[in-house]
Amino acid sequence: MTRFVLSLFLAMCGCFSAAAPRIGSHDGYTRLVFELPAKTSLPTSGQLSGQTYTVQLSRALPSESGVVSAPGLSRWTIQGQRITLNLRGGGVPKLSALPAASGQAARLVIDVPISAKTFADKKVTRPTSLNSPVTVVIDPGHGGVFPGMSSQWVVEKNITMDVALRVRSKLEARGVKVILTRSGDTQISTNLATDLDARSRLANNGKVGAFISIHVNAGGSGAQGIETYYFGAPMAGSSRSLAVEENGGGSLGLELTKRASTTAQNLLGDLVAQAKLTFSRDLAAKVQQNLVQATGAVNRGVRSDTFVVILHPTTPAILTEIGFGSSPTEGPKLASAAYRDQIAGAIAGAIASYLHVP
Repeated sequence: MTRFVLSLFLAMCGCFSAAAPRIGSHDGYTRLVFELPAKTSLPTSGQLSGQTYTVQLSRALPSESGVVSAPGLSRWTIQGQRITLNLRGGGVPKLSALPAASGQAARLVIDVPISAKTFADKKVTRPTSLNSPVTVVIDPGHGGVFPGMSSQWVVEKNITMDVALRVRSKLEARGVKVILTRSGDTQISTNLATDLDARSRLANNGKVGAFISIHVNAGGSGAQGIETYYFGAPMAGSSRSLAVEENGGGSLGLELTKRASTTAQNLLGDLVAQAKLTFSRDLAAKVQQNLVQATGAVNRGVRSDTFVVILHPTTPAILTEIGFGSSPTEGPKLASAAYRDQIAGAIAGAIASYLHVP
């Protein structure tokens, strides 16, 4: 995994005391952040003995402890002036201290390294060859009573269906089995929450190599470009409007997004979920790179957000916004069959590369 950063921190065990650390999983390490009381001398080092790492403070903190399932770490304990971490795996934690500034308390930051073997036993589908047929699930976003965005050039449900069929054809030509969440202008359920959930769970049988949901974006007339998402907390500065809209819009979209956000928080300490998020980010990067190269579209990057449709798959799962149907530039392009074929070729090629399909 490369450059995988998930910037959401959790307050563990329901503890809201400043003594409890914020914990976040990152690429190669798990980070703990302890807020320190005023006038605490900032420590410069800790001590590692076997799988126990201790840091001595100059002032006592409220005594607390918590069990953690984050990579590289099993428990943290605060007892008086001592912080103790029970580690899993090898490597020496890195300690840094930040003085109080800009209204924030002084903080002690401990980065616990994650061994590559931490991910060795993840039960997350990641095929590496064609020893057995590879299966992927393609989700043409929206459909039936859920048309998605519409403009004078395109209607989302029609564009996503056409692109999905083209992706299926190109993958099947490589020997990949493809499951579509819909095969025509319909939906799984007229209840949107049920529909999104059902689509999401089609990749949960342990035999699917990837789940890709295809969508068309909407925005102001100047908005254009392609972006690809994996499930996780929205990145700093991200607008929540897209996830809300793709989750149904209005009060329903807000409610579903809120639920998905809670799930995103709960996933941080789960090792299998971390593996899935890592693999999903890798797949998203390949799809995004291929799409931008094939189309010359503006690169809006790889992002994370709480889309319900990519919440449940136990396989790498992504959602790609292939352009802005509302754009005077991209709307007419998306209406072109030749352009949609370019998009489909880019997606199929990225999936094949990711799954090591010749």
